[in-house]
Amino acid sequence: MPDSANMDERSEPISNPPRGGMGGGPFGFRGSLRSNEPMAGHVSWRAGGPVARAYFPADLDDLAAFLGTLRHDEPLLLVGLGSNLLVRDGGFDGTAIFTHGALSTLRREDDGRFYAEAGVASPKLARFVANAGCAEAEFLAGIPGTVGGALTMNAGCHGGETWRYVDQVLMLNRQGERVLRGHEEFAFAYRHVGLKVATDEIFAAAWFRFPPGDAEVARARIRELLEWRVAKQPLQSPNAGSVFRNPSGDHAARLIEAAGLKGTRIGGAQVSEKHSNFIVNPEGAASASAIEMLIGRIQAEVREKFGISLLREVRIVGVAGQGGEGS
Repeated sequence: MPDSANMDERSEPISNPPRGGMGGGPFGFRGSLRSNEPMAGHVSWRAGGPVARAYFPADLDDLAAFLGTLRHDEPLLLVGLGSNLLVRDGGFDGTAIFTHGALSTLRREDDGRFYAEAGVASPKLARFVANAGCAEAEFLAGIPGTVGGALTMNAGCHGGETWRYVDQVLMLNRQGERVLRGHEEFAFAYRHVGLKVATDEIFAAAWFRFPPGDAEVARARIRELLEWRVAKQPLQSPNAGSVFRNPSGDHAARLIEAAGLKGTRIGGAQVSEKHSNFIVNPEGAASASAIEMLIGRIQAEVREKFGISLLREVRIVGVAGQGGEGS
């Protein structure tokens, strides 16, 4: 996420509360609240419309206090590094909360567990664990997002999955109250995690357990994984990582390439020539509509040719704009 001081000329600081009042409690809000915040500068695709309200909390206490002021039905959007998100050109009529740079506490507890708040970048956690002489966190270096996103999706790569190492999580509910929950309270599916009992809680932090290991071996593995990413993925162009989940027993990239879609363009959006499961925005000129249309075309052609329905990994929110693919 870019520095919160670098404001787009279309965004404005606002002192008025988001539809329910900022409340009159003892907390003074220390974060920044803005209106009509453009999202192209906050997502890795470098495309998309604005959010009606954007809150950049100062820290976890500040976020908890802010949540307690929101109307119970206020639409919320949690944004970390914006590496798995697209906001449609018409924007998102709700409040986006930006966690990276705010929910940033990372430490090792006396009991050996690792505590990481939701805004900590996954690669930073990987390096921290390696330097502490523990193993099996190296895969997190290959996930270009935050701990909050990794918890939400059970993010994984190279044989590792986030929730394999989660011991306990700290949640915040819409009243700003802290709730501690254990691993057993969640249900898991491929790239999806949810509480077994429906609530309005969001991930604020987690405690992880990793086995002892060799720090130098772990650091070498991290370097190897980062070199693999550079070699295999189109990191030089704006992208959102893997667009589709791999279907059982196959790879989305293989199916997309076999369908003859590598290099296909709509507007400024393009199926990467380097990795077919990536959509890139090489000139930075693609609209969210163009990206979404290309996603739909890929799904339609793979379904027609192979009878397989590709499911998105990326999250798309908001309403469509008025200008079509060129907007």
